[in-house]
Amino acid sequence: MKSLATFLTLAAMAPLAKPADTDSVDSVVHAVYDVISGPAGTRDWNRFRSLFAEGARLIPIRVTAEGSSANVMTPDDYAKRAGASFEKTAFYESEAARRLETFGNIAHVFSTYESRRAPGDQPFARGINSFQLVKVGGAWKVMTILWDSERPENPLPEKISQVDWLVSCGIGILTSPQPDAV
Repeated sequence: MKSLATFLTLAAMAPLAKPADTDSVDSVVHAVYDVISGPAGTRDWNRFRSLFAEGARLIPIRVTAEGSSANVMTPDDYAKRAGASFEKTAFYESEAARRLETFGNIAHVFSTYESRRAPGDQPFARGINSFQLVKVGGAWKVMTILWDSERPENPLPEKISQVDWLVSCGIGILTSPQPDAV
């Protein structure tokens, strides 16, 4: 009985996703960009957490004089770290191009991003977010976001900085910034 009470308490605390945020791969990716973007201030971190599968990770690549390394975070870790910055600074991130491949209940989205301080501004950063998603109980959830930023020694390849990127293997789905739902 005690374990049932614990389970019910934890289930009640888990954020529930809006069905429209998780009904397709496109809607989840769009929701991630939407929830982290905005003027300086608080983000909807419950909505953010609801987009991720259990055990999900966010992994930025950090480059220092010693080389590159992966910084593994949970969605809560990211909310704490980014939230402090977002409270003080406007941040808008949008998708500029995408490559999507799906197989059964898994999907991979190679999403070229641009970061701005205000909509319409020139990007202050660009890079690639590599989303791995899983379909859980009929809802698409993010399992991993791994990303790397563009740098002088690491420019975006021309083929993926364009809005349309052909899928050479023939098993993917070609999309643009506002693709049809998968």
